[in-house]
Amino acid sequence: MPKNIAVIGAQFGDEGKGKIIDFLAEKADVVARFNGGNNAGHTIEVNNNQTILHLIPSGILHKGTINIIGNGVVVDPKVLMEEINGLTDKGVKVTPDNLVVSENAHIILEKHIKEDKEKNKHLGTTARGIGPAYTDKAARAGIRVVDYINQNNEFSKTLSSFVKNTTLLINNLINTDKKILFEGAQGTLLDIDHGTYPYVTSSNSIVGGICTGLGIGPKKIDEALGVAKAYTTRVGNGPLPTELKDETGKQIQDIGKEFGATTGRPRRCGWLDALMCKYSAMVNGLDAVVLTKLDVLSGLEKIKICIGYKYKSKIIKEFTTDVEILENCEPVYEELSGWKEKLDGMNDFNELPENAKKYIKRIEELIEVPVCIVSIGPGRDQTIILRKEFLF
Repeated sequence: MPKNIAVIGAQFGDEGKGKIIDFLAEKADVVARFNGGNNAGHTIEVNNNQTILHLIPSGILHKGTINIIGNGVVVDPKVLMEEINGLTDKGVKVTPDNLVVSENAHIILEKHIKEDKEKNKHLGTTARGIGPAYTDKAARAGIRVVDYINQNNEFSKTLSSFVKNTTLLINNLINTDKKILFEGAQGTLLDIDHGTYPYVTSSNSIVGGICTGLGIGPKKIDEALGVAKAYTTRVGNGPLPTELKDETGKQIQDIGKEFGATTGRPRRCGWLDALMCKYSAMVNGLDAVVLTKLDVLSGLEKIKICIGYKYKSKIIKEFTTDVEILENCEPVYEELSGWKEKLDGMNDFNELPENAKKYIKRIEELIEVPVCIVSIGPGRDQTIILRKEFLF
């Protein structure tokens, strides 16, 4: 069984990674974030109590788990302190023993937020200052956490107790056989290099980002799990070939509660894009897929999967990041029969409706990666394990 597992978004983010990290963290010693900032929003539901995390890794709700914010993350000190205080108010202990922030992570300043609001409206960003902070980092004009706490800033004293050399820490933890979960933020198609540029985030959200975002060698990642919804959603601008602008799309949005955890914006909804998921499997080297929100599709008479793009009378069978094609293509669909049964209370693959099982198997065939977990709701108990060999 793997010791170190990466959990990566296989679509445009918002795939339910927070719930899956929380579920897997029960047996993990460490959960480490390696990219993004508080533009991420991971929603976790435990005993009908909902917690939304933006910076702190999703293992924080488990006692004894070390949570690391790596050097590849950009940190807004105000947001981080608000998140720590919010968790404390909920009775969750957040101390330097279970939360560690990299001294080499870069700080989001007020000027970054202002610049984001003014310049990046056309991209549909969260306007949290993420892109401008990464811009300053690349221009060697940024401020790192270690620089920030050495200055007399508003949050520097409180923040300093959480700051460590996380590269040394995580490598020591790996070398002592601790079980590590690498927590991805956003999704593969928002990766700065491999996503639908320029409608992307400003960091590497694929598995490769773990190495640079935490300071570990690639051989220390034992396994990669991709999290994908049973359909596709996207927040903000950018191409979404399978987008549904009809009643079916509205139904999926309403039942799936498809509104952004960070901004509250409605998510655009569409059918599952198998080309996209297969591409994600390739660039991440996925070992298995976690399929979430299968329950949202209950009640649909027919369910479609995109298996190609028709562009200028030509059928394209492989995913492309060419925005011109993605914005002007017509999806080629394969249609499957849906199921009427609600999936509440089901905890075994064999209990699922036959058509739901056929849907899962067809996805496996199309993306050429096995499905190891199916999520049928936000709760920890609404999780069906198909293949234990991919888990701790």
